[in-house]
Amino acid sequence: MEILLIIIIGLLHAGGLYMLLRRSMFKMIIGLIFLGNGANLLIFLLGRLVKGKPPVMEDGMKVFTDIYADPVPQALVLTAIVIGFGLQSFAIILIKRVYKVLQTDDLDELNSTDEEI
Repeated sequence: MEILLIIIIGLLHAGGLYMLLRRSMFKMIIGLIFLGNGANLLIFLLGRLVKGKPPVMEDGMKVFTDIYADPVPQALVLTAIVIGFGLQSFAIILIKRVYKVLQTDDLDELNSTDEEI
């Protein structure tokens, strides 16, 4: 299972970097989404996958005797998902506004110094 997740993480990072290097702003946002999801999976994988085990101690236990799920990576991934969604939605609104004003999403055309706005 871990090998499959490692391959998926590599594909998400490679696809994200490829999409970031494209000229379209829309493709750049897709690349950021891929990179964010790849990073979330990496953090989740580093916390060790434990199926069906609780991340907290039961009542009366003083020490874990069995393997348990680490709650810190789960909390980090959940926080990263919320922050990433906010960043993506803000970037999409900015791209929509740029496209509405300039009628293009090509980054090379947006790099000009002409101020006709």
